[in-house]
Amino acid sequence: MLEFRTQGFNGYSIKYSPFFDSRIAVASSANFGLVGNGRLYILGLTANGIVTEKWFDTQDSLFDTAWSESHENQILTASGDGSIKLFDISLDQFPIQSWSEHGREVFSVHWNLVGKDTFLSSSWDGTVRIWNPTRQQSLTTLPTHSCTYSAQFSPHSASLVSAVSSDSYLRLFDLRTPASASNHLVLAIPIHSPPRASPGVPPAAGVPPSEALTHDWNKYRDSVVACAGVDRVIRTFDIRRGASGGPVAVLPGHDYAVRRLTWSPHLSDVLLSASYDMTCRVWTDGSAIGVGNKLPDPLAFGGGRELGRMGVHTEFATGVDWCLFGAEGWCASCGWDERVLIWDVRAVMAS
Repeated sequence: MLEFRTQGFNGYSIKYSPFFDSRIAVASSANFGLVGNGRLYILGLTANGIVTEKWFDTQDSLFDTAWSESHENQILTASGDGSIKLFDISLDQFPIQSWSEHGREVFSVHWNLVGKDTFLSSSWDGTVRIWNPTRQQSLTTLPTHSCTYSAQFSPHSASLVSAVSSDSYLRLFDLRTPASASNHLVLAIPIHSPPRASPGVPPAAGVPPSEALTHDWNKYRDSVVACAGVDRVIRTFDIRRGASGGPVAVLPGHDYAVRRLTWSPHLSDVLLSASYDMTCRVWTDGSAIGVGNKLPDPLAFGGGRELGRMGVHTEFATGVDWCLFGAEGWCASCGWDERVLIWDVRAVMAS
């Protein structure tokens, strides 16, 4: 396990470069993001450990970061002052572009993995905005009417946008639909609805809604999304089931809120989570577990489980990401303990 200290700054988000397996970025904030500056670290993984390649200081806290999918040196930041900044790590300290349309803190940024010419942001102001890096104004505003902690483009479609908010809904927007009164909204799934029972199993009861903080699309199954948040439970949804279908898998186990989720880029049933209980955990959603000689019904409530946990962080674990390259299982995590850790998920599962 490799370690790096973000001295004086508490980590919020960590992302591997989609171009280099030895480069990661960390968005961090002074004073736990409550007040003060932010810092974006660009770190290199070398034979001598983790080294700082560059850093950018900002006037307000940083809550998220996203690498460009079209330019290996460009990277976005989401800031507590409502701004989004685009940095080029081959240039000096100043951002090459900045946007300030949001009225509250920007809590997530995400680059379009398919189209590659757009990115999005979500904010506490109750909106998701779509941007082109060459334009000063946003292209589209998608209202959620609720504090939106996480938004993404689908990795399977350049036009499908998802978001989770404080009102406990997973919303799907299709930018190909007419901009009518629904503002491209095509589906709103209540995250805390009860799961659909398998044949012969009594239906489960629903639970009170609570804030959803994070979500991620499965990289192999284009209709599956995982969500989690304040109630400590990870749920997976199949959007083909519609708004009333309920979760496919329910994965309890964390002791405090789940802050970040990410599906494996290598295995279709495995995902990682980072939590305020100071652990990062690896899970299977049960979709790859056979029953006899048959796979389970993918639209029936299934049995996922925890495969292992990493408990080295000594404060809130707030970010986790998989390495896209090399042997499957390498990942990076960050937290409020000012630590960046590089570790092997396979070792955690084996233990």
